[in-house]
Amino acid sequence: MGESAVELLGTYLKDCRARLDPASFGYSSARRRTPGLRREEVAQRANISPTWYTWLEQGRGGAPSAEVLNRIAASLLMTEPEREHLFLLAFGHPPEVVYREPQGVTPRLQRLLDTFEYSPAIIKTATWDVLAWNRAAAAVFTDYSLLPVGQRNILRLIFCNPAARAKQDDWASMARFIVGAFRADAIRAGATAQVRQLVDELCSQSPEFAALWRDNDVRVHGEGTKRLHHAGQGAIELEYSGFAVDGRPDLGMIVYNPATAEDAARVRALINLLVSRGGRAAASAP
Repeated sequence: MGESAVELLGTYLKDCRARLDPASFGYSSARRRTPGLRREEVAQRANISPTWYTWLEQGRGGAPSAEVLNRIAASLLMTEPEREHLFLLAFGHPPEVVYREPQGVTPRLQRLLDTFEYSPAIIKTATWDVLAWNRAAAAVFTDYSLLPVGQRNILRLIFCNPAARAKQDDWASMARFIVGAFRADAIRAGATAQVRQLVDELCSQSPEFAALWRDNDVRVHGEGTKRLHHAGQGAIELEYSGFAVDGRPDLGMIVYNPATAEDAARVRALINLLVSRGGRAAASAP
């Protein structure tokens, strides 16, 4: 017969405890019959009863609260995926999302963007700050490296930047969609406080944004088509797909592919123009 949920939880806690090195916590490694921390040491670090923690590992403790489970996860130095697994075992759902300010992207993720030579690609945060981009994105959308870090925000560009607005084929429909998708992303990531500050700023600067925000529309930024107008190149149609960044719930990647060979030629022309002006090949926010 398979183990019950409480037994699986207990086994997982025991295994996580056994993997830890007592010396790294300042505990003596001498006279230990089994590897890892002792149960009472974990309980002390989590500020819970040693007896209750022992029962929890044995599959006969009462249901822990989310707060206690978070303290246990911290005491066992669990990674975010490990903490999520712990909550799934205990409650059948992942932990409540707590938004953390993004700290940039890894070089590996930037190199992935750079492989899309003629497809604009960006990494955005839950509050739609553009954190990283490739050369095609700089050529087709805007050269983000020329903008102050605080202005590398998709909503600020769409609602407060006349040049970015002028490129949009159907600004009104696009703006409504962007606000609905932004609302869904930000709330899903638990970025309530950060959203409030940005929304207040945009509402004060753009009556159009304020009206759309009051509508409480929610959209999904999964797949679709984007049309732009570039002086000298004319209309450009791009098909886009959104992707989650595994292990980084605060980030999302969007890749835009030229819809036709003619659109691809126009993108290449814009990239060549950027390069001729000394534009950067690719960049990410500092």
